Amino acid sequence: MRTRAPKMLFLTFLLFAALAFAGDLPDARLTPGAVNPNLSDAQFYDLCRQPDWTRAFRPPVWFTGSLKRKQLAAGYGGATQADPDLYEEDHLIPLCLGGAPRDERNLWPQLWAGEWGAHKKDTLEKWLCRRACAHEIDLAQARREIAADWIAAYKKYIGS
Repeated sequence: MRTRAPKMLFLTFLLFAALAFAGDLPDARLTPGAVNPNLSDAQFYDLCRQPDWTRAFRPPVWFTGSLKRKQLAAGYGGATQADPDLYEEDHLIPLCLGGAPRDERNLWPQLWAGEWGAHKKDTLEKWLCRRACAHEIDLAQARREIAADWIAAYKKYIGS
């Protein structure tokens, strides 16, 4: 009589690993990314060289905090840790790439901790924003890559 326990254990491990990794990316159905409709590419290039230019577009903390609590309460992306302090309400396409400031399709609760937490995405954002502003990378390409899979974009541009 064959036992299926090792196979089931292995499959359980794979499922757990996949879910753990998937939690580092936003739920693409809920957060596909969105671009600020009130900011043309020409305006982006005029503004991006100015210090703190995104401040004019940044939504207030009460807005992002409320949205984060709402998303976590609804179990966004299978979130199991409901403590809002463990998350940043993040713009998938960052404001410095012309991401939509208040569009829920561009906002998601991202864990601070972990290998692929918010701090690591911030590093990628800074890199992409500098390069896009300097015309070293196409703005639309930067937006597409960070929205499609920011971890893959990080590995492509920054390394693993």
